[in-house]
Amino acid sequence: MQQDDLKPGQHRCPGPSTRDIILADGQPVPEALVTEAPQFLGDADIEYARYYDKDFFDLEMKKLWPKVWQWVCRVEELREAGDFVTYEVGPYSLIVMRGNDNRIRAFHNACLHRGTQLRRPGESGWTPELRCPFHGWTWSTEGALKSIPCRWDFPHVKTEEYSLPEARVGIWGGFVFINMDEQAESLESFLGVLPDHMQAGWDLSRRTVTVHVQKELNTNWKAAQEAFLEAYHVYETHAQNLPFAGDANAQYDIFDDHVSRFVHTHGIPSPHYPHPQTEQEIADKMHLPAGTTVPEGRKARSVAADWRRETLGQKWGMDLSAFSDSEMLDSIEYHLFPNMCIFPGVSLPMVYRFRPIGMDPGRTMFDLLFLRPLKPGEDHPETPAPVRIAHDQSYGEAEGLEPWLGATFDQDTDNLARQYRGFQASKKRGETLGNYQESRIRHLHQTLDAWLAKP
Repeated sequence: MQQDDLKPGQHRCPGPSTRDIILADGQPVPEALVTEAPQFLGDADIEYARYYDKDFFDLEMKKLWPKVWQWVCRVEELREAGDFVTYEVGPYSLIVMRGNDNRIRAFHNACLHRGTQLRRPGESGWTPELRCPFHGWTWSTEGALKSIPCRWDFPHVKTEEYSLPEARVGIWGGFVFINMDEQAESLESFLGVLPDHMQAGWDLSRRTVTVHVQKELNTNWKAAQEAFLEAYHVYETHAQNLPFAGDANAQYDIFDDHVSRFVHTHGIPSPHYPHPQTEQEIADKMHLPAGTTVPEGRKARSVAADWRRETLGQKWGMDLSAFSDSEMLDSIEYHLFPNMCIFPGVSLPMVYRFRPIGMDPGRTMFDLLFLRPLKPGEDHPETPAPVRIAHDQSYGEAEGLEPWLGATFDQDTDNLARQYRGFQASKKRGETLGNYQESRIRHLHQTLDAWLAKP
């Protein structure tokens, strides 16, 4: 069938698909990796006001963030009784803590006396109790009221009625999630296909954080993550990657209400790249060690995957031979609504999070984590503290990021402030999305609308 005969949403870039490329590697791969689930979700413009309008933002704060599951931290950050992490999204603040009974709870971060936050935003560490810095009201690590200075003056305060209010807590893949809605669906239901797909050999609970970078972005939380939901931008934003990155023939999948995915390949030239290349010339551009050669009959993709298996295997002290070339090279990114991106591959095992800062629609915190796999029997080491960089700093200044990767994140995020200003300056009042390559963006907005429409 000719491209002109296809229905909306069925058009694809001419040439091999991501699935074709992965299967051509000739290796066993997880079935989830080559499963295709495209959806045509419409082609109407998305209004720009959804990104900057204060009333729309306030509606999100009322109907989305206090009712949706969102991850706060890793389980290994809460090893001992008294370990805690504070979490902020918009105006909401919670203290996630392991109690003396070994249970993890999430307390709303406000004293029940006069409302003072019990812990500062972004604070983490250990404490034997939760004590208000204003007047000294004190709660246990299980949230029970312990003491009130001048207790005689508060005969109306019933100890059993003054436990700290809690949010719901769920654990999956080594991540601690919270939900402020007592009536919310279970985390297991919310995750949809994600647990089944991760069973393909991508056990996130057996990974450990090696780098955690936080950066404030001058844009809306939706626009920030949308920059990472498609590979369409590679053509212009990351043009240096066109000789070895399959961007236009990337695969986009919509699995259920809360989960979508893209897969785009490396070691294969972009369909946009106009110059014929040998496999050796492709390898020379792939950040491989100088002098790397591609033997006769081999592909640059295969050679690059072998190099990463050997290099990362030695670095981590583990055997990576069970992972396919695709898992070693390709960008495999799952999105869990509303704000979590998971890369379960091996060489770039990243997790992203995008959340509003305070009540300004144009401020977003971007958390970038790298999680390496653990060796069999290896315990989780200490989790590194987040490295905070300013909005005008380069990712290359963050310790632990390779220079080429830092430059790539700079390219991604440098567009965002200009885009946010453009939302407000544009005479055309909405963005026009591609039917396939930007379907995950439309999926995000349609899912958001469904949440905002709930009573």
